[in-house]
Amino acid sequence: MNSSLPVALVTGANKGLGLEIVRQLAVLGVQVWIGARDERRGAEAAQRLALDGLVVEPVLLDVTRPESIAAAAATVRDRLPRLDVLVNNAGVLLDRQQPPSQTPPDLLRATLETNVIGVLQVTRAFLPLLQSTPGARVVNLSSGGGQLSDMTGSIWAPAYQISKTALNALTCLLAGELKPLDIPVNAVCPGWCRTDMGGTDAPRAPADGAETAVWLATAAPRDLTGRFFRDRQEIPW
Repeated sequence: MNSSLPVALVTGANKGLGLEIVRQLAVLGVQVWIGARDERRGAEAAQRLALDGLVVEPVLLDVTRPESIAAAAATVRDRLPRLDVLVNNAGVLLDRQQPPSQTPPDLLRATLETNVIGVLQVTRAFLPLLQSTPGARVVNLSSGGGQLSDMTGSIWAPAYQISKTALNALTCLLAGELKPLDIPVNAVCPGWCRTDMGGTDAPRAPADGAETAVWLATAAPRDLTGRFFRDRQEIPW
C-alpha cells in the first residue's frame, strides 16, 4: 500500500455486497482492506481482485470478537497509519417472517451483537486512525427494514428490523459526536440485492446496491452527515 493514496476498510467484505463495495472503491483508486471473519475466504477474495490489478489486502476481522477487532486495528495501523473510509457492512439476517412478539430473545441478542454492537466496537477501535486522517468518512450499511416510518404491521424479520433501527440511531449519534471533527457518518439502504442474504429472487444486482455506499464513502458533499440514503436520495428514518 502507498501512503499517498486513500485507504478504506470494509467489514464483512469477502463476498456479496461487501466485496462489491471493495471492488468499486478499488477501481476508484482507493486501497482497500477486506475485513473477513474467515481468513481463507478473505484471502481468496483479495486474490481474485488483485488479478484485476486492484490494490486490496485481507485482514482477519470478526466484528463480534473484541480481540479480533483490536488485532485488525493493530494490523491496519502498523501497515499504514491512515484510514480515510470505514464501511461497516458486516451484518446478519437470522430470522424470517414471524410475529414480533414471537421473536426468540437469543436470536435478537445475536442479531444485535453483529448488526449494532459490532458496528460500535469496530468504529471505536478504528476511530484514532480516522481522526488522524484528514477527510475521513464512515458509512453504515442499514436497511429500509429499519425505517420506523414504514414499519407498522410488519412481520418480516423483526430481529433484523429492530437491529437496523438501532443502527440508524447509532449512526445519528456518531454523526453528532464526530461532526466537530469533520467526519461525516451516514447510513445507506442498498435495496434488495442478489446476495446470500437477499437470495436469487432479489431485483437488484450487488453493483447497484453498492453504488450509493461508495458515493457516500468518496464523493458525497461533506456537509451531509447523520442522514439515511437510498440511490443517492435521502430517505426518512
